[in-house]
Amino acid sequence: MPPVFVNFGTPRESSFAQPLGLLSDCHRRIESFLTDMRCVATELGGGILAKADRERLSRAVRYFTVAAPRHTADEEESLFPRLRVATDPQARQAIDALSRLEADHDRADDCHAEANALADRWLAEGTLDGSDAERLVELLETLAAIYAAHIAVEDSTVFPAAGEALDSSQIEAIGREMAARRGVNFDHVVGLR
Repeated sequence: MPPVFVNFGTPRESSFAQPLGLLSDCHRRIESFLTDMRCVATELGGGILAKADRERLSRAVRYFTVAAPRHTADEEESLFPRLRVATDPQARQAIDALSRLEADHDRADDCHAEANALADRWLAEGTLDGSDAERLVELLETLAAIYAAHIAVEDSTVFPAAGEALDSSQIEAIGREMAARRGVNFDHVVGLR
């Protein structure tokens, strides 16, 4: 059975053949879905969800539950290990940032676990009490701060350094691994065979 694609926001601008661009595209989706969650949580304060707000919140939680962990794996299992062994001297600054970026992933995962659980309860029960609503907003603000700094480093330093330091076969291998994580045939999608 072919993989089922779920459109999480705006269409991809890049493809698995350009995995560094695809990682950056994913950052735009992270920002968009986090904004949706923050808006719903801040505007409604745990109150009754209108249909549109319920859909926005549900889509964002689904994104952060399904797609975001794949993005983290793309970086930590495919990109970062290859970058760590790169010999290009221009990659040094990016390599130095990798441990901090991995720590950011851990902090974001912890915040998402709690925020998603609160949002799921809100979706299931229809409302959140005041303290839970406040905690959800607090977690989402923390996530916004983590992602703002994290994405800035990756988009401005890590991804450009990887583009310079890694050769085309390494870039292709990253794209293949990213496709495999999603159950996608790389060759079919990029039209190689």
